[in-house]
Amino acid sequence: MPNPYSILGVQKSADDKAIKSAFRKLAMKYHPDQNADNKNAQAKFAEINQAYEIIGDKEKRAQYDCGEIDDEGKPKFAGFQGGGHPGGNPFGGGPQGGSHFGRGAEDILSEIFGSAFGGQAQAQRRGGNPFSGMGGQPHQQRQASPSLDLEMKAGVTIEDSMRGKTTVRMPDGKQMSVSIPPEAENGQVIRLKGQGKSAPGRQSGAALVTLVMKSHAKFRRDGVDLRSDVAVPLETAVLGGKVAVETIDGKISLNIPAGTDSGKIFRLKGKGLPKKSGGFGDLLVSSSIQLPDKDLKHLVTFFENLKSEQ
Repeated sequence: MPNPYSILGVQKSADDKAIKSAFRKLAMKYHPDQNADNKNAQAKFAEINQAYEIIGDKEKRAQYDCGEIDDEGKPKFAGFQGGGHPGGNPFGGGPQGGSHFGRGAEDILSEIFGSAFGGQAQAQRRGGNPFSGMGGQPHQQRQASPSLDLEMKAGVTIEDSMRGKTTVRMPDGKQMSVSIPPEAENGQVIRLKGQGKSAPGRQSGAALVTLVMKSHAKFRRDGVDLRSDVAVPLETAVLGGKVAVETIDGKISLNIPAGTDSGKIFRLKGKGLPKKSGGFGDLLVSSSIQLPDKDLKHLVTFFENLKSEQ
C-alpha cells in the first residue's frame, strides 16, 4: 500500500511544517462535506488522516523511518506486520482499515472545520463513526454541534482609531474593551477568543466583533490620512496670512500664502491615523474661500471699477 509520505505528497526529508501544510490542504480537498457526490472522498479522507497519524507525530515518524512500525502504524515483530495486535491499531484502538484521529490531526481539523469536528473526532476515538454528522450521512441527517461564537458590532469613531480601542456591550450587559489594529477597515472582524457562549464539555466560543466606522463632523477617512476643509477669508486668500485649523489634537495655526485659490490642499504631516508600520498618516486640509459678511458693497464696487478699467 502507499506509504504515508506518498499519501501526503511530501518527501521523506520534509520538515514538520511542510507535512502539516500538506495535511491541511488534503483535508480541505477531500473532506466529505466538500465532496458530497464523491464516494471515494471518505476513504481518501481516512487515508490521509492515518498517514498524518504516523509522520505527523515525531515519535511515530521516527519509529516508521527506522522500520519499527509499518505503513498502517502497527508494530513489526520478528518480521511479521501487525503482530501482537491482530486486526487492530495499537495507537488508535480501531479496526484495521479504519480512520484514526490522533490529537495532532484533531487539532488541525478542528481549526479548519470548526469545533464541531473536535467532538466528532473524540467520539471516533471512543469507537464511533468519525463521519457521523458529516460527509458519512446524507446532508439532511447531519447534526453538527451549534456554534458557540457570538456575533456583534462595534461602532468606531476616529478618536477610537487614534486610541486603538473601542468598547462593545456583551449580551449580559458587560462592557468589553476591543483593540483596534492600525489601518483597520470598515467591516473588519475582531475575534475575542473565549468570550462567546459556553457549553458543557466544549471549549467556549469566540466573540466576533464587526467594526463599523462612524462618520465624523469635521474629518473624513482616506486610508491612514484624514481630510477636512478650512474657510479662508477672501482678504487672507489674496494677501496671505494665518487661519486656525482643527486637528484631532486640537487647533493649530496654518500659514496661507498670498494668492491662495479655493480647493488648494495643505498637508499637515503626522496628523492622521496610526499606521501599521508605525507613526501616523497626514491631515489634508482643503481651502474654501469665504466672502466677507460685512461691507460686501465695497467689494462689489471694487470689482466693478476693476472690470471697467479692463
